[in-house]
This record gives sequence, C-alpha cells and structure tokens, in this order.
Amino acid sequence: MSMQRILTLIGALAVLIGLVWIGQGSGTFPYPASSFMIDQSPWIAYGAGLALVGLGLIAIARRTGR
Repeated sequence: MSMQRILTLIGALAVLIGLVWIGQGSGTFPYPASSFMIDQSPWIAYGAGLALVGLGLIAIARRTGR
C-alpha cells in the first residue's frame, strides 16, 4: 500500500472519529448511552481538532501524490 493511501486512510478515520466526538460532545449522537463524552463540551473541541488534523493529513496525501 502506498504512503498516499495510508495517509488518506488515517486522515479519513481521524475525520470520522472527530465527527463522532463532536456529535457525542454536543449530545446529538448519544451512543452508547453510558458514554462519559455525552453532553461534555470539551469533546466538541477535541473532535474539531482531530477532524482538522485528519483533513490536513488528507491534504498532505493529495499533495504528495502529484
């Protein structure tokens, strides 16, 4: 597997996990119901940060693939 695909995959996973953290932190995705992250606003910021890192990795992967 090429480095471009690996970076894209890791970036996409980071974006997905970041969006889940945002959803749980805001209370719009309360799954699992016993999660300590539900309605905890710091997880919104953590999720946004992780999603931005993921987008950065995807951008780097696209740039190195040229």
